[in-house]
This record gives sequence, structure tokens and C-alpha cells, in this order.
Amino acid sequence: MTETASGSALRIEHLETAGTFSLDGGTWDVENNVWIVGNDDECIVIDAPHDSGPIVEAIGERKVLGILLTHGHDDHIKAVQDLSDAVGAPIHLHSSDWMLWERVFPSVDPNHEIQDRDIYEVAGQRIKALHTPGHSPGSTCFHLPSEGVVFTGDTLFNGGPGATGRSFSDFEVIIESIRDRLFTLPPETVVYPGHGESTRIGDESPHLDEWLARGE
Repeated sequence: MTETASGSALRIEHLETAGTFSLDGGTWDVENNVWIVGNDDECIVIDAPHDSGPIVEAIGERKVLGILLTHGHDDHIKAVQDLSDAVGAPIHLHSSDWMLWERVFPSVDPNHEIQDRDIYEVAGQRIKALHTPGHSPGSTCFHLPSEGVVFTGDTLFNGGPGATGRSFSDFEVIIESIRDRLFTLPPETVVYPGHGESTRIGDESPHLDEWLARGE
């Protein structure tokens, strides 16, 4: 945790919600991670899957500065409109994934387009957007240097890259994103993914050649 000027420590909170993911005519049961970054006064939410209720409860009375979406697959965004309405926070998504967004919310757009290297400030610290296409065209990771962490959505997991066998995904592109945007971070950087357990950049980077041999 990082102590802010006001004395309120920045912290990272983790929730998990369960539901389904649907694409290309298939539906799968999934459990998704939600990350809340902030202090006692304000926070940023990363991803809004399945059910807004537990997220709203965890936020409490804090001001939500923004909801950052790692990508537009329905299991990561289903609850975002309800969440946004409940807490009065703007929704941010890379424009390359808006075609996925429109499948869930055809009559409304996100509030802001995420651009590569955008900076979001919360509790005196800075979160940097890293555009990491491959799992989807607009997939974006969020690096929080002060805490030595990166939120990777479905780009990088404990054990390898995100899936690229469905529409709008590309194995070569995700490998390039991981190699050039994530594996250049300090090896001790903790990886908080969109599903499953955390890992570290230095624990995953030695396996790049294995992933290439394995393919998607």
C-alpha cells in the first residue's frame, strides 16, 4: 500500500463474480475478477462483470472516478451500465472494442475512449493504460507503478496468454503485446488478471518460447 498526502493509504481490493461468457454461438460458465484501486475517499474500478451489487457494496460511500474496462467481451462488461448508474462514474473502453460493446449495449456508447498511455489518477497515484491487442483488438492493461502491479484483463494469465481462438483475436498479436508491452515491465511486477490467480512478470516471461511452440 502507498500512503497518500492525506494519510489515507491506497489499497487494491479484489472481488470475484460468476456468470457466463458468450461469443461465436457458444456460452461458457466463468468467474471473473474485479479490482478496486483507491483509498477511503475515492477509487477506480477495473472491469464490471455479471453483477453490480457486490461491487457497489464494496465501493461504499467512496467517489468512483472511473470504470476502466480491460476489453469488450460480455463477461467483463455486463454489469457496467448498472454500476455506472449506481455510482455516477464514467465508463472507459478502447474504441477498437466498441463493436463488442454494441453487442451488449446497442443503444449507448461508453463515455470515454481509452488511448494508449492514458493516465488515470487516483489516491495520489497514477495508473497508465497499455494497449495490448490480441485477445481482442482493444484489449488494454493498466499499470500501477507505485504498487508494482499490472491489471492484465485477459491478455496475460498465470500460465500464459489469453485465448485467441475466437472472433476478433490473434495469437501473433497477443504474443507481440505481451513481449513488447508487459515483459518490459520489472520482473517483480505482480500480474492481476481478469480470471484466476495472480502471478509475476518474471515468473511468466521465461515461458514465452513454450507458448510460441504451443500456439493458440
